[in-house]
Amino acid sequence: MTTCKHTLGSCGIVALIFLSAALVSAQLSTDFYDETCPDALDIIEDAVRAAVSKESRMGASLLRLHFHDCFVNGCDGSVLLDGATGEKNAVPNKSSLRGFEVVDDIKTQLEDSCAKVVSCADILAVAARDSVVALGGPTWDVELGRRDGSTSSQDAANSDLPAPTSDLGALIKAFSDKGLTAKDMVALSGAHTIGQARCVNFRGRLYNENATLDSTLATSLKAKCPSTGSDDSTSPLDPSTSYVFDNFYYKNLLRNKGLLHSDQQLFNGGSADAQTTAYASGMGVGFFDDFRVAMVKMGGIGVITGTSGQVRVNCRKAN
Repeated sequence: MTTCKHTLGSCGIVALIFLSAALVSAQLSTDFYDETCPDALDIIEDAVRAAVSKESRMGASLLRLHFHDCFVNGCDGSVLLDGATGEKNAVPNKSSLRGFEVVDDIKTQLEDSCAKVVSCADILAVAARDSVVALGGPTWDVELGRRDGSTSSQDAANSDLPAPTSDLGALIKAFSDKGLTAKDMVALSGAHTIGQARCVNFRGRLYNENATLDSTLATSLKAKCPSTGSDDSTSPLDPSTSYVFDNFYYKNLLRNKGLLHSDQQLFNGGSADAQTTAYASGMGVGFFDDFRVAMVKMGGIGVITGTSGQVRVNCRKAN
């Protein structure tokens, strides 16, 4: 057993990650805009509900924006910045991320109500929560007070976002690198109970993993995702209840119906099997509780607070 005493080894680095997260959380608060922009949360909620009502898929898109923002240089709204070398053009995001127009609309309304107060990063955090609720999922108190970054890195997005081809070990490491546990990873993966994936991201599994992919599902998927071409054709991550935030994602995994290779890794004879099985039982023992806890933790990754950063007037460009 390795011990860490007086040197800043791996134990010290991990400790610093969690200490940093705790300090950041202390700087955020759920009532941050109560005096400076009292209508902020209502404005965001109304806009999200309208967008999801118009297109159910938008709920998953807004949730994904928050995840992809936080995993690349922290929850700083950088995923929203335009630019040829920015995160929008990274491999996991290009022709894939959606919902930017909804965020633009929310920002315009907030600027009309209270100019230069509510950050784009906070919009993403609240919109993610409201999207989950709009689709029948759990609610949680969103900690607020994030400031916006002014740069966006395509390279960081390419390296830090977990790939759909990731094995379980790679998934655990990717989340651990952000201060999240393996338990958090399995819970947050439940976001795939809503949304779609592109053919290019599950073609390898579809044509090479027959032993762990339900044959009936495979047949139906091949009709939309041939061995070549149709890269942007989409299929639901949860074919059972595609637009309801529930635990059917985990139920599907127990039946070898995970769409992505990384999905099925949560039930493939590894260390995540027990947690996945628990979430799949009944209405999902512990899933909603663990998901809301993990979302709060993720929302604190690398945030900018105080007088650092900025509150962008236009979420697509720095002030």
